[in-house]
Amino acid sequence: MTNASNKPMTVLEILNRTKAFFEKKGVPDPLLDAQYIISHGLGMKSRMDLYLNFEKPLTPAELDTLRPLVARRANREPLQHIVGDTSFRGFVIKCDTRALIPRPETEELVDMAKKLLEGNVNPLIVDVGTGTGAIAIACAKEIEGSRVIATDVSADALALARENAAANELADGPKTADSAGGTNQTSLANGLSFYEGDLLQALPPSTQKIDCLIANLPYIPDGEKENLQPEVAKFDPALALFGGADGLDLVRKLLKQTEGRMAPAAPILLEIGSEQAAVLEAEAANYPWLEFVASHKDYCGNIRFVSYRARS
Repeated sequence: MTNASNKPMTVLEILNRTKAFFEKKGVPDPLLDAQYIISHGLGMKSRMDLYLNFEKPLTPAELDTLRPLVARRANREPLQHIVGDTSFRGFVIKCDTRALIPRPETEELVDMAKKLLEGNVNPLIVDVGTGTGAIAIACAKEIEGSRVIATDVSADALALARENAAANELADGPKTADSAGGTNQTSLANGLSFYEGDLLQALPPSTQKIDCLIANLPYIPDGEKENLQPEVAKFDPALALFGGADGLDLVRKLLKQTEGRMAPAAPILLEIGSEQAAVLEAEAANYPWLEFVASHKDYCGNIRFVSYRARS
């Protein structure tokens, strides 16, 4: 590809063309995404390297590399799928169609857990619906002495989570047979293990009382699919998105399963939709073994989380 003067395209020219193309296709953050994709396609360490190479002419081979990447984003494939990963609390998390892309707001669940578990020696943390494994990995790496169990009903998601655990130096241990209905467990040397199954039913009967339960379960109402961005509707697995008529089917199911499983005063931290906190607070009496503590806003000021505490 050449410009009007029949010279090879420069980095700056291809960046501007890509930005304009993304704008035409309705891509959010067209300049930022163009920067990420071009720097990734050219093998640069970061998008900041683009500014040091604006006048660099691109070879035909480099343009051939960039074209399909640009086309994928124009088709609204998520940027994280194209570049292959995202950052979650500074940990590199591989992303693909097997699991929901972890969102920045979700990082706050780990902050909440860290604060609530201060002074707790070797806490058992359970991350339900782990997806990419991002929450479980962050807890295992950041909460000293923690033992973390991650569950998911999707075998594909668990495979991705295991890959991410290994990539973040949580070495994959031997698989073991499980007496709890044939679920599969993979133990990890740093106190992280994965179970396949339905919410807390994936755990073996021998599991001790849980010191902290974290879950970012599907909470989008079934009827809202048409309102989702194409990046979500077309590329995130439906299993990780939709939670029934009002979005809370799986949350309610999980809360019921906590009976008899939580240590005294153990926190339960859930990510939910902004309109759902009031519903869950109103239904708190349905779970008399739990105390509804509060709803919590994310860093954007939106209600994003609710917390419960197990009664002693």
